[in-house]
Parts: sequence; C-alpha cells; structure tokens
Amino acid sequence: MTADELAASVRADLAGVGDIREVKMFGGLGFMLNGNMIAAASRRGLLVRVGKDRQHEALAEPGAMEMRGRVMEGYIYVDPPALTGEAVGRWLRPAIAFVQTLPPKLPGQKPPRTKGKRE
Repeated sequence: MTADELAASVRADLAGVGDIREVKMFGGLGFMLNGNMIAAASRRGLLVRVGKDRQHEALAEPGAMEMRGRVMEGYIYVDPPALTGEAVGRWLRPAIAFVQTLPPKLPGQKPPRTKGKRE
C-alpha cells in the first residue's frame, strides 16, 4: 500500500467520526480528531495513538512496533505489510476510542505545561 493509498484508507475510516483535520507531519500526513493527533500515514507505515494504558497490549499485535529512535509514549507504529484489507480500520478503532476521551483542542492551541511526562 502506498502512502497515498494509506492516507485515503485512514481518511475513509475516519469519515463521520468527528472534526478531522489533516496536517503534513512526520514525512507524511497526520490526522487530527477534534484537534488531537490520532494517526499519521507515511511511506513508513501508520503511526497510531492508542494511549499509554493500551500501548503494551497494542504492541503485542502482529505488525505493531515502537517507533524507531525516540519512543513516543501512547503511540505505536504499524509496519506497511500489516496494513492490508480491513487492517487500517482495525488499528484505528482503539485510537478513535482513546482520542475521543481527550478534551478538544483548537488549531494552534498548545497543551498546558505540566510537570512530569506528557502523553
């Protein structure tokens, strides 16, 4: 699946979920749900935001891995060979469930600074 095909699949699976905005990032296309990043599609695969509590469980699925380099807590990376058929929608379901629990953010709004780690 090419990066454009992956982005089209993500776009289709997120249709009707909420306020979706697309932003160029990570060498591909990021998808924001109500101002919060939910996923990013690129030639390297799919970055999915599952939340810290579900990250370990999601990483146990075939095709899932941590991002190379800097680890992003609450996110997993899905290798392109694992993104066939209905797989994109299957990967997005837990991301949708998690991001819908977050408060909406306006474009350009930065999260409040907190002590400790952020998600």
